[in-house]
Amino acid sequence: MNAAVSAAAADAHAGHAAPPAAPVVIVGAGLAGLTVALHLADSVPVVVLAKRELSEGATAWAQGGIVGVLGSDDSIDSHVRDTRDAGAGLVDEVTARFIAERSAAAVEWLVKQGVPFTPDDDGPLGLHLTREGGHAVRRIAHAADATGKAIHDQLLAAARAHPNITLRQRWMALDLITSRHVQREEEPRCYGIYALDIDSQRVEALAARAVVMATGGAGKVYRYTTNPDTSTGDGIAMAWRAGCRVANMEFIQFHPTCLYHPQERSFLITEALRGEGGHLKLADGTRFMAAHDERLELAPRDIVARAIDFEMKKHGLDHVWLDATHLGEAFLKEHFPTIYARCLSLGIDIAKQMIPVVPAVHFTCGGVVTDLSGRSDLPGVYAVGETAYTGLHGANRLASNSLLECVVLGQTCADHILSLPEAGPAPLPGWDESQVEDADEQVVIAHNWDELRLLMWNYVGIVRTTKRLERALHRIALLRGEIDDYYANFRVSRDLLELRNLVDCAELIVRSALLRHESRGLHYSRDYPLTLPVSFPTVLMAERGLRKL
Repeated sequence: MNAAVSAAAADAHAGHAAPPAAPVVIVGAGLAGLTVALHLADSVPVVVLAKRELSEGATAWAQGGIVGVLGSDDSIDSHVRDTRDAGAGLVDEVTARFIAERSAAAVEWLVKQGVPFTPDDDGPLGLHLTREGGHAVRRIAHAADATGKAIHDQLLAAARAHPNITLRQRWMALDLITSRHVQREEEPRCYGIYALDIDSQRVEALAARAVVMATGGAGKVYRYTTNPDTSTGDGIAMAWRAGCRVANMEFIQFHPTCLYHPQERSFLITEALRGEGGHLKLADGTRFMAAHDERLELAPRDIVARAIDFEMKKHGLDHVWLDATHLGEAFLKEHFPTIYARCLSLGIDIAKQMIPVVPAVHFTCGGVVTDLSGRSDLPGVYAVGETAYTGLHGANRLASNSLLECVVLGQTCADHILSLPEAGPAPLPGWDESQVEDADEQVVIAHNWDELRLLMWNYVGIVRTTKRLERALHRIALLRGEIDDYYANFRVSRDLLELRNLVDCAELIVRSALLRHESRGLHYSRDYPLTLPVSFPTVLMAERGLRKL
């Protein structure tokens, strides 16, 4: 517990003051969560939970950069247009414009936090800007090819130094504590969360002024992903179980270029490498993107991923190649040092050899429905970052918009929470373990985990059919029965909780995909290959059944 909270608690215990205000509990310690925490901490106590080490998470894995409308050749309208085009007609233009208008301020805030972006004396704000697929101009501020790590390291250091932020690693949220838990007849709201201290295996009820879901996406629901092990859809699943709407879960972005190597299954080859001139080729050196899109390697990710998938299936390949040798060793070492070093450690000299690449799940474009302050349907619950659906990403995320969304809406989320009236912590029911026992066979969890991820990869991948989706839904129902039975009878563990969340997210993805009778953006169906002239987000409603709005 930090000093500010400890002092307040001591005063209350001595009878000198009312009980301290409940803290804001933020679930997730990536860019979205830390942005909210740092904007709140001067005014209210904050508790940040990370279910693994604080340094783990998707933010630190982000290579490319963050969008900033900064250059004289750029404009808000241009960024909104690129976002809309990439999103295949499902981008909320109000959201896109709101975030684009605040992009320069977001980059400036990160600069003030000390993030070491790659400099350029002639660039706006003294920064080097790069270009990625789907962008009309150079507008990506970056720290070489390890932008996410540079940002995360700096913000995590700031959070560690702040006396009003408590960082708890190896703590995992189980479920939101809502009105039904406290047995109050009122409009539903959230009072806090149940969280597992993984080291002690003890579940605690944490009262909260507000709970912010910043847990990232659900990439680990698939067998092959560029996401870290933390990406198990925890925030999406918890919010759904609590009654929040979830939208656009059918749009799972496959990054076109994940390194194909037996020793490295999750290493991303940043889109910026294609932005700087890298070429996709077959083994004989033939470039193939011209047959799929006039923008070639700079087409949006969904188009590039489908093109690679098509070429692999057409030629019976395990992967294709990304050729950057013509860019030169000096350029590659300067601009892509992480990729250069990692590939070289695996025996691939990218200055002399082509890089074997394959598509892999990269980003969850849907999530918990929120407004531009991160508010969900359930009062007291917010969602930010990849956990949330704001309408920015539509049917396909434009490269480097995700870090921008985290910063912009992280601040607006904090602003809204600060506008709430202060409230003391409500008495919460403890976690009941009286009817459970220690798990007898962990192999059940491991088996179901593997089966779920394999069936999602095989049946709910880049190209889908109705029959495959229906088979997936049937298998998910069987797995859910086994998982629910296990959850009801044994003490919880991180693996069990993650599996429970993943099966919820898998069902949301499949049900959303079955409702979309067209091909659009990241969702391609052989049964509905055409794109409808008008379409809308797919919104799932927990308490009223499933419907498309």
